[in-house]
Amino acid sequence: MGTDHSVATTTTQLVGTTPESISAFGQWLALSRRGIVHIVKNGEFVFAIVSPLFLAICFYLPLRKVMALQGIDYAQFLMPIIVLQSVGFAASSAAMRSAIDGDKGINTRFRVLPMNPAIPPLARLATNTTLLCVSVIFATIICLIIGWRPHGGVAGLAALYGLSLLIGVAGSLLADGLGMAAGSPEATSQATALPLLILGMCSTGFATAQSFPTWLQPFARNQPISQWANALRAVDAGDFSWYSIGPALWWCVGLSVVAAIALGFGVRKAGR
Repeated sequence: MGTDHSVATTTTQLVGTTPESISAFGQWLALSRRGIVHIVKNGEFVFAIVSPLFLAICFYLPLRKVMALQGIDYAQFLMPIIVLQSVGFAASSAAMRSAIDGDKGINTRFRVLPMNPAIPPLARLATNTTLLCVSVIFATIICLIIGWRPHGGVAGLAALYGLSLLIGVAGSLLADGLGMAAGSPEATSQATALPLLILGMCSTGFATAQSFPTWLQPFARNQPISQWANALRAVDAGDFSWYSIGPALWWCVGLSVVAAIALGFGVRKAGR
């Protein structure tokens, strides 16, 4: 018995800590690593590549000549929606990841551990931000391949990616909250896929506002994806005026507020 006790003690010392002594940072790091390993094994990095490539093939190749007749460089015009679509993919993945954790009872297991309730959402945020960055990088590569070139200089590029990441992080937080609140992957899929599809197709990301029916033009012009696409085009061209980027920033503020509410509701629901 004494030998067994000494072996157990030595093993604990070799591992380095007891569960109670693990720091909050250590817990966050472990859960973040778990999430990143999962998205690698789950093939989400592959979808991060395929998603912008599919969009470029489906829209750029058939429409570039039509848009050229209107004097529009479609590679430059399409770049924002390819980036935003990659941002949307990261947000959808965040929602499903949160919903699957809840469906499998992982959140319940975390609740009984000596862990701050904020650590699992923060770890998922780290995972989601990693996937977001990878998605935006591959979206940029696809945009460069089809002919997009940055015209705003270093400041324009910084603003372009800064705004994209701001939208992506806020969207991932909102999606994380929706995933926890929805309670099942099926409901989460419906709650995220349909709004993204409608807003994406009825936006100025793929075509100008004048291309839509007259009754639909106000919505297509002023909805968030259109405003974000317009702002990304503006900063890419070196235009940093409030007129060009102000509405997009206000939409970011609104998205962040809704994300905070949804995340708070989701955390409370997961804690019951």
